[in-house]
Amino acid sequence: MTVVWIALAVIVVLALSCIRIVTQYEKGVLFRLGRMKAVREPGLRIIIPLVDVLRKVSLRIVTRPIQSQGIITKDNVSVDISAVAYYKVVDAAKSVLSIENVAAAIDQIAQTTLRGVVGRHTLDETLSETEVINANIREILDETTTEWGVLVTLVQLKDIQLPDTMKRAMARQAEAEREKRAKIIAAEGEAMAAASLGDASDTMMAHPLALQLRNLQTLVEIGVDKNSTVVFPAPLMSTIGELGTFLTRETAAAGSHRPVPPATDLETPTNGQPVALSK
Repeated sequence: MTVVWIALAVIVVLALSCIRIVTQYEKGVLFRLGRMKAVREPGLRIIIPLVDVLRKVSLRIVTRPIQSQGIITKDNVSVDISAVAYYKVVDAAKSVLSIENVAAAIDQIAQTTLRGVVGRHTLDETLSETEVINANIREILDETTTEWGVLVTLVQLKDIQLPDTMKRAMARQAEAEREKRAKIIAAEGEAMAAASLGDASDTMMAHPLALQLRNLQTLVEIGVDKNSTVVFPAPLMSTIGELGTFLTRETAAAGSHRPVPPATDLETPTNGQPVALSK
């Protein structure tokens, strides 16, 4: 009986060693006596113990961070840039036969490619044209990794660290740019206001009552505050002319209603005009 149980145990172990399960997101590369036999699809697979070896390869997208490294741009500015790469295996056989460690290879080639691509651009281009840099890095990686059965789906610059001196210089440049735009906008506003005032003055010259109506409107707006004291200047020359006309009219009216005194003597004043004197 002992021999029977031992034989059953050996059979069970051999049966279990013959069974392999390939999950849905994997493919199996089958080697028989050291030579690649076939690529197995997902599901339950049977192999020959001690003869066959089944290596599973994941087909899912892998996220690979590219560590930060110092890079000198085209205009000799040192920056620290980190990125992230997304890739997946599209040919399971090539990924096993062509390269030993796909993840380590992607990491190293991505670092060198990032340094080379950024080094061909200036700092301003690196900060403003990140999409172009990402596309260039991806194209270069695709050319290399195609032989490995790997497809690089996406590369993104994640962080760009600038030196403190460069940060201060860029802050001063941005402040100067904002001040320039503010002065330009203020000058354009002054020009538009001057043109509008010129049009308004021409209208008021053609219609004198428009100025008086505007003055009355200003008084109404100021009079909203009951505690305010308003000093309203009137046009000086027109006021003097109107005052002279008023005095002349009043003098003429008073002279026409006053009785004339009897004339007695005439006295000649210093100005040579005769003046009637009453006794």
